[in-house]
Amino acid sequence: MFARRKAWIAVAILVVLSTVLGACGKSASNEEFVFGVILVGPYNDHGWSEANYQGAKYAEEKIPGARMIYLDKLNSSDRQGTTLEQVVEDMVSQGAQMIFTTSDDFAADTDVVAAKYPDIPFVHISGDHARTGKAPSNVANYMSKMEFMKAVAGCAAALKTETGQIGYLGPLINDETRRLASAAYLGCRECYETYRGGNPDDLRFVVNWIGFWFNIPGVTLDPTVVSNDLFNSGVDVLMSGIDTTEAIVVAGQRYDKGEKVWAIPYDYEGACEIKPEVCLGTPYFNWGPTYVEYIKAVQDGKFKQDWVWTDPYWKDINDHDKSPVGFALGPGLSEEDQKNLEDYIERLASGKSKLFEGPIYLQDGTLYVAEGEQATDEQIWYLPQLLQGMEGASQ
Repeated sequence: MFARRKAWIAVAILVVLSTVLGACGKSASNEEFVFGVILVGPYNDHGWSEANYQGAKYAEEKIPGARMIYLDKLNSSDRQGTTLEQVVEDMVSQGAQMIFTTSDDFAADTDVVAAKYPDIPFVHISGDHARTGKAPSNVANYMSKMEFMKAVAGCAAALKTETGQIGYLGPLINDETRRLASAAYLGCRECYETYRGGNPDDLRFVVNWIGFWFNIPGVTLDPTVVSNDLFNSGVDVLMSGIDTTEAIVVAGQRYDKGEKVWAIPYDYEGACEIKPEVCLGTPYFNWGPTYVEYIKAVQDGKFKQDWVWTDPYWKDINDHDKSPVGFALGPGLSEEDQKNLEDYIERLASGKSKLFEGPIYLQDGTLYVAEGEQATDEQIWYLPQLLQGMEGASQ
């Protein structure tokens, strides 16, 4: 009798211990992890900032205990006098264990602020100071190869244009914006020749820059005015390179007046929803897997300074769990256009079509990549000018 009681007590103790330890394990695995996200534009801009915001929300869903705190519209127009340092200080005081700064405009300030918080990992989206050695050791850089999706967008423009004139609504001028606009031009040329049998030299591809990633009244050119000017010049397909939606909005307004025009927005997968009738598709960023990867690296003590420039997931560029960039086909494409565009994507995936393969000449006529050679990542990343045949300023 006594032995049976001892055995029963032992079993009860084991059950209690198992329950307690299980609860502790569950608590540890779901321990809150706070990460800060700093956006240059509105979190709901249907562009760059919203794509980053949605990427962070994806990370919250995928990582138990992860919680985002964010500040949007950190720019000289919306938050005059607010500095990145002030924002980071506030986020750290709220428990932020790492910080994502999500604009090229934040590059220099990220380095300065990160140096003051050496125990906080920073991920600067789109920069390269980790590569060049300018950044302190707690700053990593990440960017995806949107150039491929811009080439796909250029292909869509070439498939649809009737005037042979493509417009590109550009932000400010730097290495990134030059290479993205140039990738669109290269895709446009190849598809115009391959699928329409046209002479790519007959195309007009004009880039107009507004001066920043989005409109700042009194500082930039008005993207609505610039968009209308491009259409007035004979452009019938307008590609966007800015963070916001003016290109498709203006195209939609002109479509409603009976004009046969189209637009290709940028950054955000759902941008076609603004005016589906004129939308040929959207090259978009899918930041979620990147946020997950960096947050888990910090949680696991494996964060390190690196500069990462990632290819699309070519097996399925629209796989939201694997591909950092994608292309959402637009309702403005015909069935034949869609078929040709999907074929071009497959050619890029297989290597049959190569971006930035020579001969490539810069806008001033300088040979940049010799015939038969493939541009290096460095040559593409630091593209010094637009390409020969493109209209628009390079500096």
